[in-house]
This record gives sequence, C-alpha cells and structure tokens, in this order.
Amino acid sequence: MKINVNGKEHQVAEGTSVEKLLRDFNITGPVAVELNRQICPKKLHGTTVLHPADTLEIVTIVGGG
Repeated sequence: MKINVNGKEHQVAEGTSVEKLLRDFNITGPVAVELNRQICPKKLHGTTVLHPADTLEIVTIVGGG
C-alpha cells in the first residue's frame, strides 16, 4: 500500500505499524510522529497500524553546533 512520509510516497506492507515503519527506516532515538495531522504518542507506535494514503511527518533530533 502507498503512504506518504515527510512529503515522499512510499510503498509498505499491509498491517505495518508505526513502530515497524520506524525500524524499516532505521530511525532510532528520540522521534516525534504526526499521523494524518495528529501526534501519535510513542506508547501507541506498536499498536497504530497504517492505512493506504496515510500521511506521516517524522521528526528526529539532530545534535551539532
């Protein structure tokens, strides 16, 4: 199924959770996830299943000076 992540279309398997998507994208550490313009709390990442045409914004913290 097709979803949109940070403005780009991606193909993912049916039943993919937010947690699995983050693993598949190798995203670790502190992260904020917005799903269809609503914040998805970390405690729900494992149980929130994505659907066709969902839109996600994923923001990570980048250190540096």
